[in-house]
Amino acid sequence: MVPDNGRASPAGDALRKEIAQIVGRARDAQRLFESYTQAAVDEVVTAAGWAIVEPGRNRELAELAVADSGLGNAADKFVKNHRKTLGLLRDLSRAKSVGVIAEYPERGIVEIARPVGVVAALTPSTNPGATPINNILNALKGRNAIVIAPSPKGYRTGVRLLEFVHAELDRVGAPRDLVQLLPSPVSKAASAELMRQANLAVVTGSQANVRAGYTSGTPALGVGAGNVAVIVDDSADLPDAADKIARSKKFDYATSCSSENSAIVHAKVYGAMLAEFAKQGGVLLDAAEKAQLQRAMFPDGHLSSDVTAQPVAKICALAGLTRAAAQSARFLMVEETGTGPEHPFSGEKLSPVLALYKADHFEHAFSIMRDIYAYQGNGHSCGIYTEDDAQVMKLGLEMTVARVIVKQAHTFATGGSFDNGLPFSLSMGCGTWGGNSFSDNLNYRHFLNITRVVRTIPSDEPTVDGLFGAYRKKYRA
Repeated sequence: MVPDNGRASPAGDALRKEIAQIVGRARDAQRLFESYTQAAVDEVVTAAGWAIVEPGRNRELAELAVADSGLGNAADKFVKNHRKTLGLLRDLSRAKSVGVIAEYPERGIVEIARPVGVVAALTPSTNPGATPINNILNALKGRNAIVIAPSPKGYRTGVRLLEFVHAELDRVGAPRDLVQLLPSPVSKAASAELMRQANLAVVTGSQANVRAGYTSGTPALGVGAGNVAVIVDDSADLPDAADKIARSKKFDYATSCSSENSAIVHAKVYGAMLAEFAKQGGVLLDAAEKAQLQRAMFPDGHLSSDVTAQPVAKICALAGLTRAAAQSARFLMVEETGTGPEHPFSGEKLSPVLALYKADHFEHAFSIMRDIYAYQGNGHSCGIYTEDDAQVMKLGLEMTVARVIVKQAHTFATGGSFDNGLPFSLSMGCGTWGGNSFSDNLNYRHFLNITRVVRTIPSDEPTVDGLFGAYRKKYRA
């Protein structure tokens, strides 16, 4: 381990030199890329996208990701790689990122897109293909170079993805060094040094990595922890809500930070909603089974990596749950009444396990959701199934989340969908509520500097009386 105390050491010097060589090659490639036209940039972006969308490559990457990380399942990762990349390419194809990108004559302002330079991107083991390509495409759209620091569990997937990307860059005559990968073994020290030497750090994954990004001394974009809660009101279409929540909960064994973790159901429809969940393959555990599961999932009060993104059958085996219905379930449900460390099921579970809360009315549901986010997931996203728009707007106006997802499967909607207007992304900013510097879905604009050309306009100077007259009259100031 390289000391991170600022003192020189032979190992530290060697690491700095190694990273400097990688970043130096990236800078050389980026300076060349900066001269590309919009059409040429878009061709490079399309080429890099094809590196993972091509079905044979996608399948190989999805299978390799599961084989190496042991997280999720290959069929769903194939869908994720395809859908997320396709959606992002759609977004990018409609965007300008070279030269003048906006003009505001009435303000005398012209906006010009400029690159940020070299991007350091720390990516998680849960999505070792989808998240890196998302960052790669956004970075290239801005005429940047990018160096990926993958999770050790996702390293082989990253290497294979890089080979595919380089093959496509060769096809269009773009420099390979625009997209690089830290050499193995990827250490925290190497990732930290990469962030220090880059122009922008983008961090998706553990909160420890996010904090490292924000303290690296380099401008950073880090995301918050997920712990999505969703309200099911008594006005909701219950079969529709159950179908969407279940599909989202089961997808890739809940690897996504956008997977629903808790459903807060109106008491009037609680029983009916349980029946609808059962139709979707959900099985409710009794109190004894819940206790068994809690011991297995939270042995020391924290979520065990043994259950993360695992199928129900394996989770049952780890917990010693022998009921046949539970073992064959598509997802498990536990009833919960409290929040916080004494009620660990109120937190993020990263597994096909859903906590259920019963609410007497909407205000009660709102209060439960607020308490859940006070424990974990503040700033990320929430969901609601209701026909009462006032309830939706109350969440938007008062709940400390950056996204309110209305009557949609959270996993597929939060990061952008073909039937909503959010940018396609695998990294969701959570604002200051989640300790982040941004509250958007990470997108290409975060990978741009904007230069503004400013010209004069007719003067728009207010008078003192115009600004303070009413105030002074009201308060006799």
